[in-house]
Amino acid sequence: MARLNLLEETRFEKLPVKVYEDEHIATKKVAKRIADLIRRKQDNNENAVLGLATGATPIEVYGELIRLHKEEGLSFKNVITFNLDEYYPMLPDAKQSYVKFMDENLFNHIDIKRENIHIPDGTLNKDEITDYCLAYEEKIGSVGGLDLQLLGIGRTGHIGFNEPGSAPNSGTRLVTLDDLTRRDASRDFGGKENVPTKAITMGIGTIFKAREIILMAWSKKKAPIIKKAVEGEISGNVPATYLQLSDNVEFILDKDAASELTRFDTPWLVKDCTWDKTLVKKAVIWLSSEVEKPILKLTDEDYNNNGMAQLATEQGPAYQINIDVFNQLQHSITGWPGGKPNADDSQRPERKSPEKKRALIFSPHPDDDVISMGGTFIRLVDQGHDVHVAYQTSGNTAVWDTDVLRYVEFAIDFKRSTGEDTEKLEATYEKMRAFIEKKEPNDIDLDEIRDVKAFIRKSEAIAGARYAGLKDKNIHFMALPFYETGKRVKSPVTEKDVELTMELLNEVKPHQVFAAGDFADPHGTHIVCFRIILEAMKRLRETESWTKDCWLWMYRGAWQEFAVHEIEMAVPLSPQEVERKRNAIYQHQSQKDTPVFPGDDEREFWVRAEERNRETAESYHSLGLANYEAMEAFVRWKFD
Repeated sequence: MARLNLLEETRFEKLPVKVYEDEHIATKKVAKRIADLIRRKQDNNENAVLGLATGATPIEVYGELIRLHKEEGLSFKNVITFNLDEYYPMLPDAKQSYVKFMDENLFNHIDIKRENIHIPDGTLNKDEITDYCLAYEEKIGSVGGLDLQLLGIGRTGHIGFNEPGSAPNSGTRLVTLDDLTRRDASRDFGGKENVPTKAITMGIGTIFKAREIILMAWSKKKAPIIKKAVEGEISGNVPATYLQLSDNVEFILDKDAASELTRFDTPWLVKDCTWDKTLVKKAVIWLSSEVEKPILKLTDEDYNNNGMAQLATEQGPAYQINIDVFNQLQHSITGWPGGKPNADDSQRPERKSPEKKRALIFSPHPDDDVISMGGTFIRLVDQGHDVHVAYQTSGNTAVWDTDVLRYVEFAIDFKRSTGEDTEKLEATYEKMRAFIEKKEPNDIDLDEIRDVKAFIRKSEAIAGARYAGLKDKNIHFMALPFYETGKRVKSPVTEKDVELTMELLNEVKPHQVFAAGDFADPHGTHIVCFRIILEAMKRLRETESWTKDCWLWMYRGAWQEFAVHEIEMAVPLSPQEVERKRNAIYQHQSQKDTPVFPGDDEREFWVRAEERNRETAESYHSLGLANYEAMEAFVRWKFD
């Protein structure tokens, strides 16, 4: 019976999928399968032939394999490896080369024979590539073929560098990279313009010959493409869908990457559900969107025709369910994000007491506060709350080098105009200019350059906070140590990061904390900063009584927005408040027009924010609620 139930749940899935609670559990499972394969082959005096992938996805698998080698004696002397791909052109000792990646993340730490390592050669002349690719295929065949192929998946649906349009029988070859793939790689290269336009990759046909194929994916960022690959029609537009034709493939996912699969996203379409309040709300909002009707106009027939007959039967009639969900949405809307004084707060998202609250807004970068919750920020100040803002990082990697020179030139001219000596500053300027002229992508800036970039971001943050109405004494710059590497890749979080956060929290003793909860941030800074806040709050809750009356609200907006069913507080903005928010964002001039790291979204930050806020308001309106100009959305983090 359990097997029948599972088959029903997964009936939209066209290939085998295993879902784990998080990537740490999943990677240990994958590493164990690889280790078991290697040991079985050793017992039979045979080689284990592995196809390996690069990128962020397999790093933890490789880390676990290293641990198994060092702590449990797993030997790799009988292992032969073939990597999927390499950028072209690419020197093997370049920072971005997959040769360097594999050495740093696996090969340098195990006992594999160097002659058994094969990675496509990015240094070939173009007229050598065709013959080289044929020889790569022949080499795989000569050692008996791939026993196991590891794969990640790109957001274009590519496996290896087999971009949309790749043929299912394609072999190893030179390919042109999709623009989205190059944008995703831009962080490693210091800008998309520095990412190679081509790569050498194993073909889909090559991958298919492996006796076992494991595709891994972690995080919500991969959820949309995973849904297409697992549940979509086979199409050259999503090369990973060709894996549906293989009898030897399995997708290994964490719950975030699997979150858009039907059995998790809309489970009522594949099984009977336990209808708690949260699931009812999500399902009714989905149904309203599906049939394009306001919630209060949904009928029993709409429920029955769209997989929700069980809900209508158990909790109906439909109209009563509609009213309950409509009321939940209506009660999430408030013009009083700090709580409304002298009002019944039983149906409001925030408490009425204390009437004047201390609010602490954590901003991972120096502009996330006004981009993501600028309207609410301004409203909290206008309504008389004691608002503080804490900029967790300097943001000093996200300033153009040309801005550095321009600001220092201004400083030199200003000092000259006052009659001050400029010799030392001019010498520093010449040093900066000489460095920048020779600077390679992803080079670490001089300390002086990093300082100026931090000063630029700091001055803009102060201007934005002042525009929102904040006094200088309530503006805090934390410069958390994990960020201050001068590189795109940051250091691990240390005890100092948590201690600094605890100190500030204990100084302010806020009733409200606002923190960035949009973990789609391509730099990963948001989620790191959020975890630091959580750890600090967790420790303080053990000893500090004020924490029991402190609520933590998550905001989004810089990179994504909450789905309507998730929103617990929606703060409506008038046209005038939208304009004030825009002007606050404008204070961040170094991020305006074309920021250093725009991510996928090429719109200016203020445009992104306005359009996301407007879309949230339109979503509420389409469900039958009031038609506001814009809305900022929040979800409360529950500690207990």
